[in-house]
Amino acid sequence: MAFSENSRQSLIPNFLYSPSLSRNMVDLECSMNRTPDLPSPQSTASSSPSDARVSRSFLVPAPSERGRIEMFSPAYYAASATAGSLSCWVTHTALTPVDVLKCNMQIDPAKYKSIPSGFGVLLKEQGLRGFFRGWVPTLLGYSAQGACKYGFYEFFKKYYSDIAGPEYAAKYKTLIYLAGSASAELIADVALCPMEAVKVRVQTQPGFARGLSDGFPKFVKSEGALGLYKGLVPLWGRQLPYTMMKFASFETIVEMLYKYAIPTPKDQCSKTLQLGVSFAGGYVAGVFCAIVSHPADNLVSFLNNAKGATVSDAVKNLGLWGLFTRGLPLRIVMIGTLTGAQWGIYDGFKVFVGLPTTGGVTPPPAAIESVKA
Repeated sequence: MAFSENSRQSLIPNFLYSPSLSRNMVDLECSMNRTPDLPSPQSTASSSPSDARVSRSFLVPAPSERGRIEMFSPAYYAASATAGSLSCWVTHTALTPVDVLKCNMQIDPAKYKSIPSGFGVLLKEQGLRGFFRGWVPTLLGYSAQGACKYGFYEFFKKYYSDIAGPEYAAKYKTLIYLAGSASAELIADVALCPMEAVKVRVQTQPGFARGLSDGFPKFVKSEGALGLYKGLVPLWGRQLPYTMMKFASFETIVEMLYKYAIPTPKDQCSKTLQLGVSFAGGYVAGVFCAIVSHPADNLVSFLNNAKGATVSDAVKNLGLWGLFTRGLPLRIVMIGTLTGAQWGIYDGFKVFVGLPTTGGVTPPPAAIESVKA
């Protein structure tokens, strides 16, 4: 994928990421590309020790600069996809016991009446192994979904910002977050849907299969290959509002934290503090995500559990109130923790490979233009 010089001067790096890194890189490259003149005795004698130190620092690049990833290059999107995959499979797999209980509370609320009693029923009937039913399809499904979600979000955020241009991108940045995350999630859910279907069936029907190896062929034999995508539309109904809220609210919350709660500019904050901001912003965003996407989550669980069920069957069975509230408290805890951890892992990986963390204070348009100039 080729990128023009104009696309690399996009507005996005300036208002979403710390600009100091880019300026320092440009200064370093310019200085290193200059052929240094041999100093004369007079110039050597007149130069100050500080000048000599600056000269040496420009002539010898720091080791971390040599393999740096250029913003919005193919390597940048690959790093974002890798970070997204890591953040999603680690968090979703770790929360498998909570997910098992949540799905069973949605399917059989009479049996799984509350969180404490529900865990007791699972332990009594299925043992400790029951808490980790479906962990393999969870790992594979959310690994693929996370790679597509975060990788394509970074791509579409840049793409839509370039289309809008600097002025409108700054003015309507929240719309860009929403459009970018929605576009990415449409692709990500196609990758997730087959594993999600098998996962729910394994978790809510203990006698159906032990896991992915026998559950996948049984599901295909029972429902057909297209049955793996029976829940795609409800999955979009759950994941699209979830992801749009996740990314747009995270970007807004992080910007507000740096603007009003943290007195130090982002580029002067330690990486530990920046990652703490990422986790806090992600947790708050996760609470909003759980609320707006919960009705569709109930639909997905119902449809993947009951053979031949339709959306109207789910609404009749659950009722409107149950559609919005059944299993909601547990899901708020689960999604808040999960989303906060995802953003922490995602930005942690980016810091590890030398990239800036996501989000920050938006400078005014005049400041953006002066930086670009």
